[in-house]
Amino acid sequence: MALLEICCYSMECAVTAQQNGADRVELCAAPKEGGLTPSYGVLKSVREAVTIPVHPIIRPRGGDFCYSAGEFDAMLEDVVRVRELGFPGLVIGLLDEDANVDMPRMRQIMAAAKGMAVTFHRAFDMCKDPIQAFENLAELGVARILTSGQQATAEKGLQLIMELKGHSGVPIIMAGAGVRASNLKTFLNAGVEELHSSAGKWTPSPMRYRNTGLSMSTDAEADEYSRYSVDGESVAVMKSMIDQFHV
Repeated sequence: MALLEICCYSMECAVTAQQNGADRVELCAAPKEGGLTPSYGVLKSVREAVTIPVHPIIRPRGGDFCYSAGEFDAMLEDVVRVRELGFPGLVIGLLDEDANVDMPRMRQIMAAAKGMAVTFHRAFDMCKDPIQAFENLAELGVARILTSGQQATAEKGLQLIMELKGHSGVPIIMAGAGVRASNLKTFLNAGVEELHSSAGKWTPSPMRYRNTGLSMSTDAEADEYSRYSVDGESVAVMKSMIDQFHV
């Protein structure tokens, strides 16, 4: 049975994902940055409210995955905190200046995670040599790799996803980026074991008064009166399709 992971950006979204059949949650902050480490308060509230596995992302900033010494120290500290809160896994990725997996730092991450299921996120899609990166991550004992097959969407990158999937059973290859109900059967027919989707939607802010003359964002065009959330119906539809496919 294929597993469905939903990317969630709040406790409310994580609860919605669980109620509609998600098998696992990737917990993040900052959707427009592609996901950053959630706050302690969000981590704690999700740990208390959600019973399916939740894997928080450890990512201190947006942009590339080559981190300064200070950023790396913060990441190690976050790994320890997430482990202490009792999460069964986490999501992380570090590259060196030449776009290889940063093996020395990843070894430290794996030691700090102490047996948690570690997912190497789409930093993998920025690697120079995906086959070498896969072999390095297998050596580290990473549980899974989230990848779009180094393409803009997982559907476009399906050829590499299948090549990696056939390479070895571990790490598990989880397809993500543009996975939705409309193309879900493509991945199911290909035998992809795990699927990652945001199943997201933007909803209007409840604020009645709106000062549209200025922005708190560095992006002057940003709509600060809309909010990102999980679409429970989309999760339920995808889960139903997976269940029906495996009947």
